[in-house]
Amino acid sequence: MPLFEAKNITKTFGNFTALDNVSISVPEQSIYGLLGPNGAGKTTLIRIINQITGPDAGELFMNDRKLVPRDVQIIGYLPEERGLYKKMKVGEQALYFAQLKGLTKAEAIKRLRYWFKKLDIVDWWGKKVEELSKGMQQKVQFITTVLHEPKLIIFDEPFTGFDPVNANIIKNEILFLRERGATIIFSTHNMGSVEELCDNITLINKAKTILEGSVDNIRRKWAANEYELVFEGEINLKENGLFNILNSQFEDNRSTIRLKTEKVMPANEILSTVLKSGKIISFNPALPSMNEIFIRVVETRN
Repeated sequence: MPLFEAKNITKTFGNFTALDNVSISVPEQSIYGLLGPNGAGKTTLIRIINQITGPDAGELFMNDRKLVPRDVQIIGYLPEERGLYKKMKVGEQALYFAQLKGLTKAEAIKRLRYWFKKLDIVDWWGKKVEELSKGMQQKVQFITTVLHEPKLIIFDEPFTGFDPVNANIIKNEILFLRERGATIIFSTHNMGSVEELCDNITLINKAKTILEGSVDNIRRKWAANEYELVFEGEINLKENGLFNILNSQFEDNRSTIRLKTEKVMPANEILSTVLKSGKIISFNPALPSMNEIFIRVVETRN
């Protein structure tokens, strides 16, 4: 069952159409990728979900009932443009946001202590936000987003400002939140993060949905009859009527070769041919990355 659904959402600003009949269905306790080029309509949809603005047409549902204003209390939203008060101290500000979301002061302090310790920022409690780096501020805002344990969490480019180490920490925390029962909408331009984190995606381009489904199914659907083989040692493999060699490399006493067949054919037929060329360690379909798919789909539609 989906925790959240947006059905046939349309939104215009004057003569400009930001969303044109866009629908998403977000399964409970999943990470759902909302993808698209700049200006595609992602942020408009996120603002509509958060009831910052309303749609011109279409409906929103939470737990199979229409979304209502009080549902903002069970939504956590980390926007791409950050919203911390620079002159306030970190602890005071985090406590203020927690109470806005309905937590008592005592409960808020208890949860803040847990998260500040977990993300190793205990020493920042008395510092002003303006004293922190962009990445440090991002950690604080991440905490204020998830502190009230929302059922639906929306992350818009959550890794902005982080170095690779801290980005990995936040990735693990996002996975931890899902394991604890949260449902997450994840908007990003980083396709590597999509492959690591997302169960399902919707790709929006020029206000319309152009691709949707599970990440695994999409990658298999867009596979182009390519296979990756790893041989032990050097090999003697040449192109023939069955396949073309796209690329090959030799390192650490291993040969890695990527083949592309000219027609759909059983994998064992290809394997029986390449077995004559050397000792095979692995033989697998070479699935395209989400980045490759993103570019191909968008370029096709432009």
